[in-house]
Amino acid sequence: MTEQSQQSPLRTAVIGVGYLGRFHAQKYRDLPGSQLVAVVDSVPAAAEQVAAELGVPALADYRELLGKVDAVSIVVPTPLHFAVAEAFLEHGVHVLVEKPITETIEQARALIELARRRGCVLQVGHLERFNPAIQAAAKVISTPRFIESHRLAPFKQRGTDVSVVLDLMIHDIDLIQELVGRPIASIDAVGAAVFSQDIDIANARIRFEGGCVVNTTASRVSLKQERKLRIFQDDAYLSIDLQQKILSTVRKRAAGPVESPAQVAIDEQSFDQGDALRSEIAAFLQAVREGSEPVVTGEDGLRALATAIKITELVNQQRQ
Repeated sequence: MTEQSQQSPLRTAVIGVGYLGRFHAQKYRDLPGSQLVAVVDSVPAAAEQVAAELGVPALADYRELLGKVDAVSIVVPTPLHFAVAEAFLEHGVHVLVEKPITETIEQARALIELARRRGCVLQVGHLERFNPAIQAAAKVISTPRFIESHRLAPFKQRGTDVSVVLDLMIHDIDLIQELVGRPIASIDAVGAAVFSQDIDIANARIRFEGGCVVNTTASRVSLKQERKLRIFQDDAYLSIDLQQKILSTVRKRAAGPVESPAQVAIDEQSFDQGDALRSEIAAFLQAVREGSEPVVTGEDGLRALATAIKITELVNQQRQ
């Protein structure tokens, strides 16, 4: 694909307009430089409702769009990610696929290679990368020694087509691997199925080469909602509330008089809630226009998927 002109709008579409896909479609309709040409869903009523809301055609078969669009978001159930993404990439269409990138490592590798061969942008929807608190923290994180993450949510039927590891924990897996920047040395994991047939709560202890240790917990059977990340390094402790968009940084004060009461300096930054999904899609469209690497590459998606699959396997072994 040639670099897109800044003047001509990109023809865009969303495949799968359930709960999350509907929001994708709204962003494409509203973003400058994007012309939303259709929404697609195998459930006609879902497609027609969103299409009527946004004033675009509704389709039941994504294949009707092949050759007629420049870029798409794929927001279908995870087992369908590979087939749908493969069809669009084969036709030279740029793809933003929701996380996890695919069901299997082999499928993810195939999409990455296909996108490379066809000269297409393949971006994976790890939304937390666009969280302003994370973006601010990344600027001060140097060599993490210990990281603790909690991602808790009440039970909802939506999302139970995959385990809590692939549904929720994978967000933190992606963030942690990006922030640590080292290969994983070992993983221990436990978990349980509580309300569904799959894993509803899981905990993993991940050791990275270089010594960083991570303790990460994800639950979709909690009474409260929480998304927090705590990072300890040699010169600071960072507490990130991903939900409230608050970054607290605690550092030791320079040596002062003996009577000085406070030995630590605390800096707290609050960020506007903003619109991470809009930022994610805008970044995708920018990568398409510029022919540049997306913020979250296919390789990033593969890395997070491989770790999530390993954790899932370890939990299932423990459950037997």
